[in-house]
Amino acid sequence: MILSEMNRDVVVVKFMELQDSICAAMELLNDPVKFREDLWTREAGGGGRTRILENGNLIERGGVNFAKVFGKLPASLALGGNDTDNESEHDFFATGLSIVLHPVNPFVPIIHMNIRYFESDSGRKWFGGGIDLTPHYIDTEEATIFHQSLKEICHKYNSSYYPKFKKWADDYFFIPHRNETRGIGGIFFDQLEFNNDQEFQSAFDFVCDLGKSFAPIYTRIVSRKKDLKFNEKNRLWQKLRRGRYVEFNLVYDRGTRFGLESGGRAESILMSLPPEASWVYNYSPEPTSVDEIFTLSFLRKGIDWINN
Repeated sequence: MILSEMNRDVVVVKFMELQDSICAAMELLNDPVKFREDLWTREAGGGGRTRILENGNLIERGGVNFAKVFGKLPASLALGGNDTDNESEHDFFATGLSIVLHPVNPFVPIIHMNIRYFESDSGRKWFGGGIDLTPHYIDTEEATIFHQSLKEICHKYNSSYYPKFKKWADDYFFIPHRNETRGIGGIFFDQLEFNNDQEFQSAFDFVCDLGKSFAPIYTRIVSRKKDLKFNEKNRLWQKLRRGRYVEFNLVYDRGTRFGLESGGRAESILMSLPPEASWVYNYSPEPTSVDEIFTLSFLRKGIDWINN
């Protein structure tokens, strides 16, 4: 079953509504700085609505981006990344909402969320997405609350989702050449398929609930952290951790690859990068840098943040 045009439209409308509500919530945190909007079209089919906020009192750079693209998919990206499929190109349709926020204050974490729908003329159709947190300074209490919130959303739909998607996030948001995770993870899922209208609705409700959770989750975190004082040492550490974020996004992130190889708008795809990042050769924190060393000790897979 290929989704009807009507069902595609339902997904598109809901994702655009989520973009509107999330932008409105983030603007409240950043008042008076507002998002600016760029509408763009993709020559091969489709386009998007990019919204960028820069130089806010909370967010140094952030994007809340909607896209809907279709047409011929490069063979290397066919069927959601199965390079062994065949040499021919597939007709595809994809729509999604992608969010990355880089805060000013080093004690406020970077947050990322993506929800997406994909189908191809091969008959494959699925939802994907996830949300993860990248603190510059890890706060274990904050990590517990964050993961508990995600577990509650997952358990509304399937008790296996949280442990499965949490492990998937640990494995996905990992930087092999550094042997460290990008942050404290969250949940990540891909190719969540369905075979009938009931399964479609359940999967769709799940990704929408995840989307609706973004603003309250981040608003709660920000309210605890935004007024903490920081110094130049903290800013240097923030830029170094941002450097790791850049390494992941440019070397390993499949969403970046999909966007660029399918002819997406480069400016909208690369909005995930911070305005400033640093790389210091062979950097290691000083022995007295207790908070930084503490953070590094938790950048590993398999931590049970809820029952730690």
